[in-house]
Amino acid sequence: MNADPLKKKFAEKSEAVAIELKKYLKEKGSEKIDEVSFAQVVGGMRGIKSMVWETSALDPVEGIRFRGYSIPELRELLPKRGNGKEPLPEGLFWLMLVGEIPNNEQVEWLSEEWSRRAGVPDYVHKVIDALPEDTHPMTQFSTAILALQKNSIFAKAYDEGMSKADYWDATYEDAMNLIANLPHIASYIYRRTYHNGDLIAADPTLDWGGNFAHMLGIENDEFKSLMRLYLTIHADHEGGNASAHTTHLVGSTLSDPYLSFSAAMNALAGPLHGLANQEVIKWIFGMCEEIGSTNPTKEQIVDYVHKTLNEGKVIPGYGHAVLRQPDPRFMAQKRFAEEYIKDSDVVEVVWKVFDVVPDILNSLGKVKNPWPNVDAHSGALLVHYGFNQFGFYTVLFGVSRALGVLAALCWSRALGLPLERPKSVTSEWLISQVKDR
Repeated sequence: MNADPLKKKFAEKSEAVAIELKKYLKEKGSEKIDEVSFAQVVGGMRGIKSMVWETSALDPVEGIRFRGYSIPELRELLPKRGNGKEPLPEGLFWLMLVGEIPNNEQVEWLSEEWSRRAGVPDYVHKVIDALPEDTHPMTQFSTAILALQKNSIFAKAYDEGMSKADYWDATYEDAMNLIANLPHIASYIYRRTYHNGDLIAADPTLDWGGNFAHMLGIENDEFKSLMRLYLTIHADHEGGNASAHTTHLVGSTLSDPYLSFSAAMNALAGPLHGLANQEVIKWIFGMCEEIGSTNPTKEQIVDYVHKTLNEGKVIPGYGHAVLRQPDPRFMAQKRFAEEYIKDSDVVEVVWKVFDVVPDILNSLGKVKNPWPNVDAHSGALLVHYGFNQFGFYTVLFGVSRALGVLAALCWSRALGLPLERPKSVTSEWLISQVKDR
């Protein structure tokens, strides 16, 4: 029998869903469930319902729900370490994969399993070391993931003639191995880039997020708690965002999880996606420098916001493609700061910006969502604990995002989802469809 309890449970759950999905595909496949507008075709396919994504769903008002659970609910229900108050990301991965809140024993097993699977080959370190030290950490991260692809179980099994029924099994093994190694790769890049290659050995007694914080070199229990929260709330945001969709698209070609996730990290590195967390803190410090104070007044912040907008720039960290309320992930980080962080100038600035920016953006009459997203707060928390290397922030995001997109890739393979191939049209054809109406 399979000694992996999570894998066994996933096999049972996914088989039942696959059977039901195929039944309705056969019986109801021609029924329409949505309509597409001219604006959606031109505007980046915004809001078009066109993919299956099991692990999370995004509501414009309620925000992200992981298998139906909100972030505040997960903080209460997911297992924690010791007397800690923040959920363990291992528990979220279990939930996303099989739709059940795990118990403490199951989460402890997963922590130990990822620790057992971890082990970055020396050649991967050599690949990273071949890059100039000032190479952006996201480039190093994506390259290292590609280097790990040599050990892909899926790629090897596919070359040997694997049955389609086993695609999910090999994908699961790759996903587990990759997730286990991502904190080790990321911390290696961090210590190499910012600390002269002074590496810190893993602590196998720690959980996945706590060990990541340890290997980064910030030995602070509060920071470990922050990492557990950070890695949980950044893990997934339904399938339509750029990094998730990239994983799905590349994975639909039957590229293995390493190739798919490396591609996703290239999407996450864009300023309109994950790189925004780096841009937010740079904007805040730029504002403080220009004003000449780390504790600007709300009036000074209002003036700087207007200056930024008048220059044709956006306010980084504000606005979201789907959300129409403050991002619950922002609010979770705000709650963390209110509980653990006292008298931090940079955190106070974030809160003052939160107080003034939505009203200003609303007054423009063009902004559908003037509220902060997750990126608006994360940098301030990291800076408070001495983690001020802004260029690395998106790598933290990437380590977390692996949990959701790789769980979803397992589901894509288990459900037998096909190669993604939308139909494109020319602008001439598109305009011809509406110009005489």
